[in-house]
Amino acid sequence: MKVAVVGATGMVGEVMLKVLAERDFPITELLLVASERSVGKKISFKGKAHSVIGLEAAIAAQPDIAIFSAGGSTSQEWAPKFAAQGTTVVDNSSAWRMDPTKKLVVPEINAYVLTKEDKIIANPNCSTIQMVMALYPLHQKYTMKRVVVSTYQSVSGTGVKAVQQLENETAGVQGEMAYPYPINRNALPHCDVFLENGYTKEEMKLAREPQKILDDRTFSVTATAVRIPTAGGHSEAVNVEFHNDFDLAEVRKLLHDTPGVVVQDNPDTHTYPMPIYAHDKDDVFVGRIRRDETQPNTLNLWIVSDNLRKGAATNAVQIAEYLAEKNLL
Repeated sequence: MKVAVVGATGMVGEVMLKVLAERDFPITELLLVASERSVGKKISFKGKAHSVIGLEAAIAAQPDIAIFSAGGSTSQEWAPKFAAQGTTVVDNSSAWRMDPTKKLVVPEINAYVLTKEDKIIANPNCSTIQMVMALYPLHQKYTMKRVVVSTYQSVSGTGVKAVQQLENETAGVQGEMAYPYPINRNALPHCDVFLENGYTKEEMKLAREPQKILDDRTFSVTATAVRIPTAGGHSEAVNVEFHNDFDLAEVRKLLHDTPGVVVQDNPDTHTYPMPIYAHDKDDVFVGRIRRDETQPNTLNLWIVSDNLRKGAATNAVQIAEYLAEKNLL
């Protein structure tokens, strides 16, 4: 299996390599790919040094699979070039997610939609992945009608420049700003760019992507996305209205029995999900499970996950694992 990691020097790319190694993905040849300014840089993988190559060289090497985490514009330009010569691309950017000709995949939910003909496969938004992981089993049982989600997203979702801004501000050091305002001791209701409808691009990803993943347009999602001064891990307060009523004990059991979901929900022992617990883990953690007492058939949940792992790198590697296992490459 010849595997290319495009964007190998970036924040998600580094986690991607870590996850590939941890999960012992069957790699016979690894191509580490980045922009021209990084070509020649050495990166270690499983104790062996690899030289970073450029995109043209990577295409010429004809990898079986290319996992992209290099931004939307790079994916728009280069993913079709890889696909044209037979490489299957798993893309972590937003470039292809809402393209009706491309599949948007969370393996635990809808990997079955993938075929050999799918040469560009989209990895969903990090906030979307953790939300649908928790909501999918509940939707299967009670049928969602409307979801209201507020996110509390770490600076790592913006990238290394934002992490550096937080570290600088915490240390009292003047430095480059990733955000228009300080992030330390602050909360910015501004994730990604603002759109004409007054929502941010991140909020509209949360509104649209779940419908595509679940192949169901009968429920609606409205979102407010907020950036907070945590270094890693996204949190979400989710209010979900169902068509059918539910039993809280059954809700907890459904979530407990869902692969990749961990229930942390005991107010008596102050047990609830937090980014500090989710760090460097692949699970989606769910707690604060309680009935919304203001209207029928409505549930409140608190959902936390490591946005660089299940929210990005791990989900992409799981897609690659499924493709390899089912001989779809």
